[in-house]
Amino acid sequence: MMVERLVTKPLRGVLREREPMARHTTWRVGGPAERFYEPADCDDLAAMLRLLPVDEPIFWLGMGSNLLVRDGGIRGTVIHTTNRLAGIQRLDENRVRVEAGVPCAKVARFCAREGLCGAEFLAGIPGTFGGALQMNAGAFGGETWTLVNEVETVDRAGMPRRRLPGDYEVSYRQVKGPEGEWFTAAVLRLQPGDTQQGQQRMRELLERRNVSQPVGQANAGSVFRNPPGGFAARLIEAAGLKGSRVGGAVVSEKHANFIVNTGDATAADIETLIERVAATVNERFGIRLQREVHIVGERLP
Repeated sequence: MMVERLVTKPLRGVLREREPMARHTTWRVGGPAERFYEPADCDDLAAMLRLLPVDEPIFWLGMGSNLLVRDGGIRGTVIHTTNRLAGIQRLDENRVRVEAGVPCAKVARFCAREGLCGAEFLAGIPGTFGGALQMNAGAFGGETWTLVNEVETVDRAGMPRRRLPGDYEVSYRQVKGPEGEWFTAAVLRLQPGDTQQGQQRMRELLERRNVSQPVGQANAGSVFRNPPGGFAARLIEAAGLKGSRVGGAVVSEKHANFIVNTGDATAADIETLIERVAATVNERFGIRLQREVHIVGERLP
């Protein structure tokens, strides 16, 4: 079996079976992953990928934000990168290399301490930099790919590559590139700045987030993308959906584009509420909201 093959090979990471995904998602829901691997570093990750059967489903996990794992869990192997692919270093006057498992907030703090500006908005993104690359995550008017100088990837065969931004089609919350490759690191290009000003800017942004978003409650970030020329939260609020509930899942009273787990929600509760919000907004305003949150895994029978 595949697991036996992994265990007998000299890998340096940690492999677990039937790992509850509720432990690893910010909504605190989700069934078990069939296999769950935490690589020691990029070389160990490549070694593990070379061992997997070509038809093995692979799912990449960072901090578990922007993600709903269904109650039946995930088939195949989950690769958990948070604080595993954790390197961050300044390369020269204005470039920083960041591995995929580094939390975005840590990237923002590092750049500010180094006297580099332009990455402050990353302090407001509750995920890893690999996830930010994958979806061109943004906050407070900034977007990830405006900083990218080059990226490092790995494919299913464990082959590393370097690629330039021109190899990708980047748009609002969407990135399209070569299939069968995943981001392992990126080199960012920033501008010289003042450390104190950068740190002050981050404090201001985080204060804005704390005032406007349900910080401290289990959520996955914004549920829907903003439609062209508008805001999903305004449409949801105008449809009278603040406070709407399915089981333990509730549309936040603080920010209508957030759904919170009040403590006993299931993934099915959250998915049903997402569908209800989208259907109601479409019925009221003729606008089809597009999910920003990714939904993965199996439903329970």
